[in-house]
Amino acid sequence: MIIDAHSHVHDPLDAHLSALDDAGVDRTVLFPTRPHPERATDLASLRHEMSVLDRALTGGTDGSTDATGDDGYAMARRELDEALAAHPARFLGFGSVPLGRPAAETAAAVARNVADRGLHGIGELTPPPNQAALVEPVLQAACDHAGLPVVVHGYSPTTAADLRTLVGLAARYPRVPLVISQLAGANWMEAIELARDTPNIYLELSTANIIFAVRLAIRELPTRTLFGSDAPYGDPLLSRATVERVTPPGEVRERVLGGNLAELLGLG
Repeated sequence: MIIDAHSHVHDPLDAHLSALDDAGVDRTVLFPTRPHPERATDLASLRHEMSVLDRALTGGTDGSTDATGDDGYAMARRELDEALAAHPARFLGFGSVPLGRPAAETAAAVARNVADRGLHGIGELTPPPNQAALVEPVLQAACDHAGLPVVVHGYSPTTAADLRTLVGLAARYPRVPLVISQLAGANWMEAIELARDTPNIYLELSTANIIFAVRLAIRELPTRTLFGSDAPYGDPLLSRATVERVTPPGEVRERVLGGNLAELLGLG
């Protein structure tokens, strides 16, 4: 089974399904999102959509909830619910929770927005630069729900210091799989080194712009690297081709393209 470990709700949804079909992807993890760059028809409209993403990346929200955790962005959750209801065999839903809230409030949000909805994990979380410690209450709550996987944004503005913080937190909550997305961006070498010694850290490979970064990550962590596209920002077909370019046919390629994630999520 080929599973894309990282994608966001598309508008229209058919465009995403078509991209998955083109890539031969059976299932995909689906995160809620406010920005929709796939809606853009020209540079001006793309700038508008990306401004929403910029606010999420610099303001400490994850694109689906605002900085206070209010329900002003409930549309993103509704879009996710509608996609999951329409294609339950295709999409693997993850739910978002606000950062920077008290532990009890975070625990309630994980129960309400993720566990009670039957979702597969938490994410994609985007703490502000150098504030990855805000993820700890989410890991605490995930631990209380049989170790729900937690996905954290790895590309800029996530810093090398954030990576070290995340690895320290992962060691504190060894029952919680912590997925660092986008191969940690420019900090990919340090991410691979840190992940090697932390068995519950996984690296998702989307948007890597250096081919040997993907090759080395898979070589060092064949059971903890995950094929992902970050669609609509990336393309499932190209992301799959990248993995296949750096791995020969066989067990390792199959694990990276879906087997590792299937084990992580307990899929039959």
